[in-house]
Amino acid sequence: MNNLNEYKSKLKKFIDENVRFSIKARITLSYSIIFIILSICSTLSMVSLFIIANKNLGYDIYFELLVIISLFKFLEFLVNTMFSYKISKHSLKPVDDMIKEVKEISINDLNKRLDVSGVNNEFKDLAKTFNEMVSEIQVSMEKQNRFISDASHELRTPISVIQGYANLLSRWGKEDEEVLIESIEAIKDESNNMKKLIESLLFLARGEKNNNVIIKEDFNLKNLIDEIVKESIMIDDKHNIFTKNNEYVIINADKNLIKEAIRVFVDNSIKYTQEGGNIKINSFKSNKKVFISIEDNGIGIPKDDLERIFDRFYRVDKSRNKEINGFGLGLSIAKYIIDTHNGNIKIYSKSKEDYLEEDVETGTIVFIELPFLESEVEVEKNTK
Repeated sequence: MNNLNEYKSKLKKFIDENVRFSIKARITLSYSIIFIILSICSTLSMVSLFIIANKNLGYDIYFELLVIISLFKFLEFLVNTMFSYKISKHSLKPVDDMIKEVKEISINDLNKRLDVSGVNNEFKDLAKTFNEMVSEIQVSMEKQNRFISDASHELRTPISVIQGYANLLSRWGKEDEEVLIESIEAIKDESNNMKKLIESLLFLARGEKNNNVIIKEDFNLKNLIDEIVKESIMIDDKHNIFTKNNEYVIINADKNLIKEAIRVFVDNSIKYTQEGGNIKINSFKSNKKVFISIEDNGIGIPKDDLERIFDRFYRVDKSRNKEINGFGLGLSIAKYIIDTHNGNIKIYSKSKEDYLEEDVETGTIVFIELPFLESEVEVEKNTK
């Protein structure tokens, strides 16, 4: 018994691997089998009725009648098979067309799409779904290619600087102490820049694979905001950094990551706000959600750039930002952090580039939205 089951299993595996039944063949075979079953039943019924009605006739006549009916049924079977094949071929023609079109699409040419004209049926739905998938792959590939290009460019700059100062050291460093000190400091700075860049890239890469360690805990957001404001004032004395509405709220999150995300927006406000400008950091609760806002009266972000500011290495108008440090990864990291905490980021900005008037009040306000967690709900209940 076991040998028989093993033989059946091997036979099935052999058929699955080596015998190919097209959909057209399957449909034609199905129609033919159904026709054969119906033909046998109808033939037996006809013969039985004839025998009952003509009991006195000899068996030779019955046999001849059966042969004649069988021949007609066989001819019907051939005609049915032929028509079944043509019908299945016509019905599956869109699939054949799709196969030809799909073969023309390659990873190096993702601009082609399947034709979605014609009758609105399942094949059209399949073609639309396939086109949407190809569009997503195309967008992903374009982002990946742009990311590789930008990463190569960002790494090329510090490497070129280090190589230049290394050559300078080999020529004059042994004799000129000033050249030696300048070269060493430059190499250290560029090495630190490369380290930060690589760490940021690794952080984002681990995030895509969900390999970053996120340690959530309950903590007071008000204290964190006060801490960020205090540290920002110590680092930067050229702007008015303050908080006006910083509410007491307990959230459950990775404190270090939330701090890093907020610092990204604060650092951007410092970079793009003129000296003496205002940077306001607030936190408050509304509609069972926690909001953190970072507001400045800096140069603002043009409308055309708002949709792309979270793209990796994207920098608003690179020509005017050559003297501003950064790789264009900060906002990508901030968005990843907030996303992993089931939050949301909304940015509203006014830039002179979007208005004809010269006296437009420019600036940017960032809203970081985080869930109103159960731990905070319990605190509110206990304080009432």
